[in-house]
Amino acid sequence: MAGAGISTASGIPDFRSPGSGLYDNLQQYNLPFAEAIFDIQYFHQNPKPFFALAKEMYPGNYRPNAAHYFVRLLQEKGKLWRMYTQNIDGLERIAGIKADHLVEAHGTFATATCTTCLKTYTSQDIKESILAGEIPHCIHSSCKGVIKPDIIFFGEQLPERFWLHMVDMPAADLLIIMGTSLEVEPFASISRLVTWRKPRVLMNREIVGEFLYSDRAKDVIQEGEVLNSVIQLIDKIGWTSAFKELTTKCEGD
Repeated sequence: MAGAGISTASGIPDFRSPGSGLYDNLQQYNLPFAEAIFDIQYFHQNPKPFFALAKEMYPGNYRPNAAHYFVRLLQEKGKLWRMYTQNIDGLERIAGIKADHLVEAHGTFATATCTTCLKTYTSQDIKESILAGEIPHCIHSSCKGVIKPDIIFFGEQLPERFWLHMVDMPAADLLIIMGTSLEVEPFASISRLVTWRKPRVLMNREIVGEFLYSDRAKDVIQEGEVLNSVIQLIDKIGWTSAFKELTTKCEGD
């Protein structure tokens, strides 16, 4: 499980950190409240703020970091069953995490849908408009509705794939949780489905969620910067050489 805290080292702000978080730095958009930029009702009234933000966050503007490549290494080693991410930055895909292993719980820029006729589009169909600072519209002459990336807004249902956690978590041998506040539901609660006999590892700047009061004997908490914790873990399991080889290869692509 991963949240915005794994992408901050790539230059993408998280949402809730005081001062530096996204919600504390949206004054330029003149929003009625910070979360309105991801509120579906407000989007239907005024999509401009979201698309202004989307231009800055669009996949390709940032590169994966060690946390993403660590997950890729788990995949290469045959250890990754599933990665549940709250992130919409697409860095997991850029790092090479395969679609079968990926659950983008809060949606993705990889696909998009017309909000009027529900015609589906790819990211390439709308990329040019978004990067030009424009609002993408449906190509159907009788429609011309706003095309919205398949990001999950407040007020929308989570993607169907998210519910895989109902079978994934109870069967997992190990759950690693990285860079998330564990505040947003229902994502925050799925870790509770891991059985008490199996370990859960929290790597986060601070202790969050149920880890504040957990009495599970196999819980492990590594408090501090996520990337530092990731590098320490890679070293402890003897994967440093393989990790360096992988990141060199990926960053050269």
